Amino acid sequence: MRKNHRLRRLVVGDTTWHWTVRQRSRVAYDHCHLKLTLYPEGPRRRRLVLRFSPAENRAVSNCYFDAGALVRLPDHTYLNLYKPSTVRRLLDAAAPSLDRAPSAHTVELDGWPYFDAITEPAASA
Repeated sequence: MRKNHRLRRLVVGDTTWHWTVRQRSRVAYDHCHLKLTLYPEGPRRRRLVLRFSPAENRAVSNCYFDAGALVRLPDHTYLNLYKPSTVRRLLDAAAPSLDRAPSAHTVELDGWPYFDAITEPAASA
């Protein structure tokens, strides 16, 4: 399998963001995780990192389904971190967190609350 670590660009207003997706796979699935790293172009290259690890009712891709995939199991809500539209929605939801830690060079957060913020659970039947 080929690794896809290329640097991508996302233009939001007057700001150009660079982003990557990294997957860490371990022997035990509960030690695997996906990281979405975003940083704006320019001299102040503060990084926003959203980390997605397996959790109860949460799955991350680990060679069982497509790369970059995140799934909320109860309602089968699916997002792919390689899709610019997904990254844009996550950036919009998580970017205010950069203001809460103005002196930190890297702000690493659990990504699942932002997953929930940009998706709505399916209506119960």
